[in-house]
Amino acid sequence: MSAFDLKSAAVLVVATASAISVGLWLNHADGRGEAAAGSPVPAAEVATVVHAPAPAAPTVMAPARAQVLRAADGHYRADAMIDGRAVRVLVDTGASVVALTRDDALRLGIRLQPEDFISPVNTASGPARAARVILPSVTVGGARIERVEAMVVEKGLTQSLLGMSYLGRLSGFEATPQGLTLRP
Repeated sequence: MSAFDLKSAAVLVVATASAISVGLWLNHADGRGEAAAGSPVPAAEVATVVHAPAPAAPTVMAPARAQVLRAADGHYRADAMIDGRAVRVLVDTGASVVALTRDDALRLGIRLQPEDFISPVNTASGPARAARVILPSVTVGGARIERVEAMVVEKGLTQSLLGMSYLGRLSGFEATPQGLTLRP
């Protein structure tokens, strides 16, 4: 009977030591963004942990990656929120800035006069004139960028373009045959 008691005591000691070790490891790893298995988690997927004793501070979530699916024609189209309003855009890494059609600009409340169109641009339809504007915010999925340089094209642009003035300010983006991933 005493051998059984020694085995039980040994198991209890090992279990207690293990629990203490895990508790100390979790306390040490807290706030470093490490998963329980010890593998690093990408910063975009880590939430700030708020402990109960802390004052009522909000929990901050890192922005999520946005996924834009590839259309049957091979292009990437997205519904962008520009200053809180939806605009259908074609993702165009060859466009140096976000380019809006005149109709989309009007729907966004951007009122321009003929004398505002002073910048020469080249579109797929040929040369055109454009007006430079700053958009308060552009969001695709969870990828939000503030104060984005854009141009409103007077004529010749059939669809608004999501260009590099937005894409270049992301931490990264990646095209695959299935879709485009935007990383804020």
